Parts: sequence; C-alpha cells; structure tokens
Amino acid sequence: MVRGASSVLLKPKTTEEVSAILSYCNQHKLAVCPQGGNTGLVGGSVPVFDEVIISMALMNQVESVDSWSGVVVCQSGCVLEALDQHVAEHGLMVPLDLGAKGSCHIGGNVSTNAGGLRLLRYGSLHGSVLGVEAVLASGEVIDCLSTMKKDNTGYDLKHLFIGSEGTLGIVTKLAINCPPRPTAVNLAFLGLQSFDDVLQTFRDAKSKLGEILSSCEFIDRSSLECVEENLKLKSPIEPHPYYMLIETSGSNGDHDEEKLNTFLEYVMTSGQVTDGTVATEPSRIQHIWSLRERIAESLIADGYTYKYDISIPLPHFYKMVEDMREHLGSSIIRCCGYGHIGDGNLHLNITSKEYEKEILSRIEPTIFEWTARVKGSISAEHGLGFKKRNYIHFSKSDGAIGLMKQMKKIMDPNGILNPYKVLPDN
Repeated sequence: MVRGASSVLLKPKTTEEVSAILSYCNQHKLAVCPQGGNTGLVGGSVPVFDEVIISMALMNQVESVDSWSGVVVCQSGCVLEALDQHVAEHGLMVPLDLGAKGSCHIGGNVSTNAGGLRLLRYGSLHGSVLGVEAVLASGEVIDCLSTMKKDNTGYDLKHLFIGSEGTLGIVTKLAINCPPRPTAVNLAFLGLQSFDDVLQTFRDAKSKLGEILSSCEFIDRSSLECVEENLKLKSPIEPHPYYMLIETSGSNGDHDEEKLNTFLEYVMTSGQVTDGTVATEPSRIQHIWSLRERIAESLIADGYTYKYDISIPLPHFYKMVEDMREHLGSSIIRCCGYGHIGDGNLHLNITSKEYEKEILSRIEPTIFEWTARVKGSISAEHGLGFKKRNYIHFSKSDGAIGLMKQMKKIMDPNGILNPYKVLPDN
C-alpha cells in the first residue's frame, strides 16, 4: 500500500554528519526522509516522492552504560534486540520489547513512541527516555541528553521529539533508564470462554500479582488459528474462544511462583479460566510467546493484510472486532484481534486474498469513526505516518492540530523534515 523510491540514500555515522546533511538540504530546500529499521506500519519511514533518505543504520554505537543508575546512552541506530543484549551484561534490560526487536532501531522506537509487550509494567518511552540529542532542520544540534532521573529545569524539550516521527527533528542519541533484569520469569497461557472473563481475569491479575505482573496479552481464536494453520505452531491447550498470556518477572522465583499459583487457583476455581498451562523454562516460554509474536507473520500467508493499531476503552475492546467482522461479512478471509489488554491496545487485522480498494473503502473511515465514538485513539503505538495523517481529527481537536502545525512551522519553516507525514493536508 505504501511504496517509496529515492535517488539518494545517505548513511551518516555521527551527529555532525547528520547536522551537515540537514544544513545543506535546508539551504537548498531538499526534503528528507529519516529511516530506522523500516518496520513501521503507517508509511512513516517511506519517501513519498523523491525525498533524500537518511538511514540511521550506521549510527549503532552504545556510548556508555551506568550500572549504578541503570542508564544507557546510545546512538539512535542501535537495533533494539542488540541493545538489550548489551545492557544484559550489566544486569539490566531495555524497558521495551517488540515483535520486530531483531530489526527495529531504538531511535525509530522513540520517534514513534512505540509501546510493546511490557508497557503495563514499565510505562511508555515518555517515562523511560531521560534525554535525547536531536538535529533540527537547520542543522542545529539540540543537546537535551540528560542522564538524570530528575531534571526540572525549564521546558522538557525531549518530549517534542518522542513520538513526532522525525517531523520536528532527527533523533541521533538517547539516554534510557533501564530497569534491573529479572532473574525469575513465569508465563501462563490461559483459555477463556467469554470476553467478560478476559476483563475480570485482567483485573484479578493486577490485584493478585501486583508488582510482579510484567505483561498481559490477549489473543482471539481466529488469531491463534492463523498461527496454527499457516505456521504449523501448536497451542499447548485445547481450543478456546479467547486466550491470555500473563507474564510475571521478579527476583525471587519461589515468591513469584507462589503468587502466580494462588492467582491461577482463584481464576480457575471461579470459572473465569477453563484451561491453562504455566512455563518457567526459557525454551517453553519462547515457544508460547511465539504464538503471540508471530501472528503478524502468519497473517501474510492469507494474502493481503489490512493492519490497524488502535486504543480502545476495555469495555468496548473486542466489540470492535465483532462489529468489523459483521460489517465486512464474506468479502474477507479473516478478521481477528489480539494485543495488549493491559493498556487497551488492540491490533485488528483483516485479510483478503489480495489487496482490494473496495474492501479498504469499507474499512476506512468506518474503523476510525467507530474508535472516535468510544473515545479511543486511532493510533496506539505506531504513529500516524503517511497512512493515518488525514484521520488525525478523529483523535485530536482542531485546536490541538493547529498548535502542532504552528510548532512544525517554527522548528521546520521550510518543511523539509519527513513531509506528508503526521500532520493532515488541511
């Protein structure tokens, strides 16, 4: 749906080189498209016309790790998984985990304010990122690379760059607060009969697991069937309409196991959960997580996938899937939902044999109108990019959009930074 081409691809290695590139491009009014791991879903890293691509792939150095404070300073082109492995040597972990961790860049994660699997435990990147270094359209380097957890001196400018998708400046370095790496991890895979049971089980998990709850994921039957049929992965429990993955992580295995067992006994005795299994061995944990993390991969085998990343208030969370499934009827192969029940982030996926404009016209803007009616967000963790920018009014007021345009004009007066992204045409 989104394809781009450019005659120029630049791969700077330093902030100074990024500064020189932007200074030249701004002087000659040449548009640029910053690019990280290129794993986004909304066309944010794809040139629309002939923009100069600035790839951050060679800016992949970890500059320091402070094991006392748990702060890592790195360049923005570090691959998420490689960065996590690096800080693991210091007993730390990056507070972000994504299915695309093997190829996405930490700078791209920050520029789109990616959420991931453990936002429930560690919060968003607005809280984890302590400082950024960014280059403005003019080539000026803005050094907000604070490594302090408390820095209450003036406007917190780093937040302008977190989630702005490269439209206000290009992030070149980051300081990230990394929590201690857990030594005890347990994963429960549960089967449930109704979505009301899913909601109650989530509430009980927060109450009874408390500080050790690190992830709470939701999968519907259609999503799991896709993984089983297209990737030949096997579920460890019998078929159910709904599934949950509940992960705990801490420093005391006996304590965590006792709390998890008490929770599981409660939800199974109450009838909310009708089947389940618990994994503690890394290989089995990885297998169960693959049932969730490889859903996107499995959908490709259906044909074409229409992907939507939205935030929905929990009482309406699965009604979206049911309504879209009924709305589209037999014109599609599959309409399924999975995602982060812990923060209301639904990944709605619709497949057809091949891309059809008629199907897309029935999905959009219906899906965004539905989301707006329940006061949700049309983009939970992937940003707006090129594909969703003209739908921003479903989630933001005219006043808010107007202020965003003013900020863009001040920071990028010639409009060279990632044009045609985030902000609407009108």
